[in-house]
Amino acid sequence: MILVTGGTGFLGSELIKQLTDSGLAVRALKRKTSVIPTFIQNNFLIDWIEADINEPATLEDAFVGITKVFHCAAFVSLNPKDKKKLFHVNIDGTSNIVNLCIENGCRLLHVSSVAALGLAKKGQQITEKDFWEYDSKAFAYGLSKYESEMEVWRGITEGLDAVIVNPSIIIGKNAGFEGSGAIFKLIKGGFPYYTNGASGFVDVEDVAKAMLLLMESPVSGERYIISSDNFHYKDLFAAIAAGFGVKPPIKEAKPWMLGLAWRALKFFSIFSSGEPSITKDTANSSLSLSYYSNEKIINATGIQFKPVAQSIQEITQYLK
Repeated sequence: MILVTGGTGFLGSELIKQLTDSGLAVRALKRKTSVIPTFIQNNFLIDWIEADINEPATLEDAFVGITKVFHCAAFVSLNPKDKKKLFHVNIDGTSNIVNLCIENGCRLLHVSSVAALGLAKKGQQITEKDFWEYDSKAFAYGLSKYESEMEVWRGITEGLDAVIVNPSIIIGKNAGFEGSGAIFKLIKGGFPYYTNGASGFVDVEDVAKAMLLLMESPVSGERYIISSDNFHYKDLFAAIAAGFGVKPPIKEAKPWMLGLAWRALKFFSIFSSGEPSITKDTANSSLSLSYYSNEKIINATGIQFKPVAQSIQEITQYLK
């Protein structure tokens, strides 16, 4: 049987949909406070289990009869003050999953991130051969994903049958205006600025598809970047604006402007209960030119990625 952690999340729920659409039964983990997305509610092929990846005692029953595990559960934040929680969930939680997979003889597919691959190299695409040069001062989310991936590599040295995927920025209509969907909300509202950065983007349906193909493949002890296209933010914002029929951002947000913005928002957040919309990490990330190669996953699976421009059209039409 198949186990999916983070089953109510953006990626986990899409993965479950594709598994059950193929007629496969799935056991999925959810926390007590989690809300099951409407498009996978009332699905008789899903066995929901309330458990916490940071509480091994709650996981033991979930692993009974399991042969394959998709580890999608993670905490995502680019706010430095969330460092403790990021490490607890992403590193300690992954360690627990790895240990249980070893104990139960399960094959594991771990969802890491391109954030674990290292810094961009000028004029070069980042590949699976790139490993992050450890930096304790690096942004907390990237550090937590790097360390969680190290837990999987540790398991592999102990005999774990595992494969790792490193998705770029995942987009899709079911994100709504949360997570990566916040970009769409921003542009739809007429945000006038763009940054001179770039990154890889990929549709959530393709990430889940690639994961299914890799789980059924004979490969083990490998990692794969899952990314469709590399987009400059200016072009991405323009495509989203066109999809919504609004004016595209035309003003470049300079590094000094972002520096002032995150410092000011951090200061004002001290006097309010809200979180700053821009942090030092998000500002730095938006200025980075990061290009990712998808050659390895295409060669391994033959997957044909949906163009990001098509994904943007589908998402904006849905969110209208």
